[in-house]
Amino acid sequence: MALASDDPAIRRAVLLVVVAATLVRLAFAAAIGLGIDESYMVAAGRAWSWSYFDHPPLAWWLARGAATLLGSEAPVVVRLPFILLGGLTTFLLYRLGAVLFSARAGLYAAVAYTLAPVFGVTSGTWVLPDGPLDAALAGFALALAHALFGPPGRATRWWLAAGLAGGLALMSKYSAVLAFAGLGVFLLSRRDMRGWLARPAPYLAAVLGIAVFSPVLLWNATHGWASFAFQGGRAAASAFQPWMPLVVVAGGALFLLPWIFAPLAVATVRAARAGPGGGAGDSPDDGPGDGRRWLLVCLGLGPVLVFCLVSIWSRGLPLFHWAAPGYLLLLPLLGDLVARAAADGRRWVSWWTWGTAAFVLVGLAVVVAEVRLQAVSRFVPALAAARPAMQARDWTALGPDLAAHGLAGPDAVVGAAQWHVAGKVDYGLGGAVPVICLCRDPRQYGLIRPADAYLGRDVVLVVPKGERRGAEELFADRFASLEPIGEVPLGEGMALELWLGHGLRAPAE
Repeated sequence: MALASDDPAIRRAVLLVVVAATLVRLAFAAAIGLGIDESYMVAAGRAWSWSYFDHPPLAWWLARGAATLLGSEAPVVVRLPFILLGGLTTFLLYRLGAVLFSARAGLYAAVAYTLAPVFGVTSGTWVLPDGPLDAALAGFALALAHALFGPPGRATRWWLAAGLAGGLALMSKYSAVLAFAGLGVFLLSRRDMRGWLARPAPYLAAVLGIAVFSPVLLWNATHGWASFAFQGGRAAASAFQPWMPLVVVAGGALFLLPWIFAPLAVATVRAARAGPGGGAGDSPDDGPGDGRRWLLVCLGLGPVLVFCLVSIWSRGLPLFHWAAPGYLLLLPLLGDLVARAAADGRRWVSWWTWGTAAFVLVGLAVVVAEVRLQAVSRFVPALAAARPAMQARDWTALGPDLAAHGLAGPDAVVGAAQWHVAGKVDYGLGGAVPVICLCRDPRQYGLIRPADAYLGRDVVLVVPKGERRGAEELFADRFASLEPIGEVPLGEGMALELWLGHGLRAPAE
C-alpha cells in the first residue's frame, strides 16, 4: 500500500492555518508577560550550560539564543522560536496525516493541533520544553512513517532522520523515551516489521539519537545525575490513589477541549481494538491493514497510560500536560475520523472547526483582558484571590524601586523563598542584580547561584503580597534580623513586599 499523495489545494489551506495561527500567537505573546516557568527558564538560562536541573537544554538554548541574537528579553522575542516551532509542528502533523491516510486527514490533524489549547496556545507559544518536544516527536513519527511504509530504497535515510528527531526530542524532555518504547512495541507486535530488528538502520538511528543526546548524559554524569534524580523522584510512591487516572484523563480532556478529546478518544479506541493487524479504516470491512493506525497507537498511547499509572501512587498530582505528547501523536487518527465525517457530509465538522476557533480566540481575548485589566477577577472574588494576572505580568517595576531605595548597587543581592518567585524576580530585574533562592528546592538556582555563597551578606527579600506565609515566617531562621522596606505595586490588588534581611545564615539542620 503506497503512501498517500499530497494535494496542492489542501497544502495551501494548511499553510494558511500556519500563517493565521502564527499571527495570533505573536499578538498573544506580545500582549502578556512571561509566566512563572517561562520567567524562570529565561532568567536562570542566562548562565549557559550543557543541560539544566529541571529539563534537557533545548528549550533553554532556544530562548537564550533568541534573546542574544535580537538583543532583548521581551516576551515576544524569547517566545519567537517556540511560535515558529508551533508552525513547524502544524505542518509536520499535516504531512504525517497525509502520508498515512489522506491529505484531508492531515489538514484536520493540523487544525486540531492549532485549536487544542495545550498545543496551539501553550506548547506553540510559551517558553516551555513542550514546544521543541512536539516538533521533534512529530518529525520522528513522520520519518518513521516513511521508513516503515515508504519505498525500501529510501528507508535508511528516513531511519537516520528519525534518529536525529528522536535525539532532539530527548534534548527537549525526558518523557520522549516513551515514544521510543512505543516503536519497540510496534516492531515486535507485527510479524512483517520484526525484520527491522535484524537490520542495521534502526540501530544506526539509535546511535545517532544517543549522540545528539550525549551532552545531557555528560552533564548529568558530572552533576551527580541531578536532573534524572529530580524527574525520577516525581514518580516516587506516596499513597494509593486508584481514582487518580480518571482525574488525569479528565484534566487532559480539559486541556485539549472536551469536544476535541471525545472524537480523539473514539478514533484511538477503534484503532487500539483493531490491534496490530487492524483494518485500514474504521470499518471491519476495510480489510487487513499495514499497521499505520497501530503505529500511532503504539507511539501515542504510551505516555497517556504511563502517567495515568504513575498517578495511582505518585506523591504529587501529575500535571495534565505531561501526557500531551501522547495525544499529539494520536492526532492523525482524529484527523482521519473527521475527514471521513466531512466526506460523508456530516454537518458537525463545520461547527466543530469554526466553533472551536471562535471559542479559542474569545478565550485568548479574555486572558489578555484579565492580565492587563483584571477584567474578569473584578467580578469573580475567588479569581481575584488567586491573582492569576500576577503570574503573567513581568515584575519590571522592581528594578527602579530598588534603585530608588539605594538597593541596586554592585554589592546588592536579592532573595526569594521559592524557585518560581526567584525566576519572576530575576527576569524582572534583567540580570542587573544577582538573585538567590532561599529554599530547599532552588532548582537551577542551586547550581548557578547557591545561597551558601552569600552567607553573612545583607539580602533584599521579595515576597508577593498576600502569600500564605509572610516574610517573618519564611526567612526568620535565615537572618539575624528582618527590616521592612516597602511595597512595589504591580496593579490593582497586586504588589510585592520588600524586606531587608541582615546577615544571611546557613539553614538549620
